[in-house]
Amino acid sequence: MREKHTIDMLHGPLVKPMVLFALPLALTGILQQLFNTADVLVLGQFVGTTALAAVGNNSPIIGLLVNLFMGVSLGANVVIARFIGAHNLKETTQAVHTSFLLALILGVAMAVLGELMAAPMLQALGVPAEVMPSAELYLRVYLLGMPAMGLYNFESAIFRSRGDTQTPLKALAVASVLNIVLNLAAVTVVDWGIAGVAAATAISSYVSAWMLYDNLCHAHGIIRIEPGAIRMISSYAKEILRIGVPAGIQGMVFSLSNLVIQAAINSLGEEVMAASASAFIIEINIYVFLVAFGQTVTTFVSQNYGAGNLPRCRKVTKVGMQVAMAVIVALSGMACLFSDELLALFNGAAAVIEIGRIRVWYIVGFYFVCVFIEGLSGAMRGYGYSLPPALLMLGTVCGVRIVWIYTVFAANPSFKTIMLCYPISWTATAVLLVVIYRFYRKHIKVIHV
Repeated sequence: MREKHTIDMLHGPLVKPMVLFALPLALTGILQQLFNTADVLVLGQFVGTTALAAVGNNSPIIGLLVNLFMGVSLGANVVIARFIGAHNLKETTQAVHTSFLLALILGVAMAVLGELMAAPMLQALGVPAEVMPSAELYLRVYLLGMPAMGLYNFESAIFRSRGDTQTPLKALAVASVLNIVLNLAAVTVVDWGIAGVAAATAISSYVSAWMLYDNLCHAHGIIRIEPGAIRMISSYAKEILRIGVPAGIQGMVFSLSNLVIQAAINSLGEEVMAASASAFIIEINIYVFLVAFGQTVTTFVSQNYGAGNLPRCRKVTKVGMQVAMAVIVALSGMACLFSDELLALFNGAAAVIEIGRIRVWYIVGFYFVCVFIEGLSGAMRGYGYSLPPALLMLGTVCGVRIVWIYTVFAANPSFKTIMLCYPISWTATAVLLVVIYRFYRKHIKVIHV
């Protein structure tokens, strides 16, 4: 008998279960972004443009960290889902406990490393002197929530592996409401400014992580966590990292290239920085749907691969990309059509809206290309081929964008020139990814987990 909120990935039609799996996952992504969005809204409305620019300069760094944890947690998702598909109950339970401990270790390590590298990272972005103190303060306080972020993403991966995307969504919804309340209190009641807003985000992250931990401790079945049974099994940890680290790197590639792009944006002035930060919030809240369908394909492929059903794995990839394309085209069209109204929510200055509109049109308008990137790389991760798409991303996305900034942008330093590198790098990546996906698909064999 299936447990509450779980989805059967191994039998029957695919469209409905994939949509039911992906939508809560996308909403979870939106709520994760809402943590940063709430910070931007509150600081922009109650503190000022300098505070808004400070958070905007941190967006690429925060995006890098979020993408890393989400990517590495996919390794746990794939390994656990594969055991579930193969009906290996003992191995599933052991992988769950290994994942939890691994998440805690990685979260603490990232917090320590982040604190050591906070100032150098912001300096590398070319953050202006007048913005630097606020930007560094926000980042250092935000980094205190890294252990919670690691735990939440891995705990969510455990739930996803059995087909439950609703429980992580509910926990994050509670934390998001708490974050907004604490944000407003930080700037209107106690006047803690940017440090208070960052602290509110960190506190809310711990609340969401604790809620999922408590749920796992009281869960029924194979994903239940027994505190006394939490231990590291090296073979499972290695497999999680083998799949998850390249996936994390793939996610980080976008953020790493965005660090170079952010430095170029910073060279154009505070007004451009504020406009770009506002537009970034719009685009990232649409991109979560791309990520959601990519992770849906990963999880469905993982379970069916564990069950030895290769034809269904291929059907999952096809259907997942078709549904994702329909959703992304609709959302992108709405965002471009109402770009001015959306941008005005963050900053009503006419110049900021005009500049922000350029970013929305050049990036969100081409998101349909990313359907191929997320769908095909998601399928390859489900089969266990996580490194090839990550290396491809490193060579195309990072390579094209960095070369573009230091050549084309250097010759014509305008905001439109910067934005044009996004659709160009995506197109190159999508074309090459189709080629390597077809190659690896021919060599996939049924495995016995």
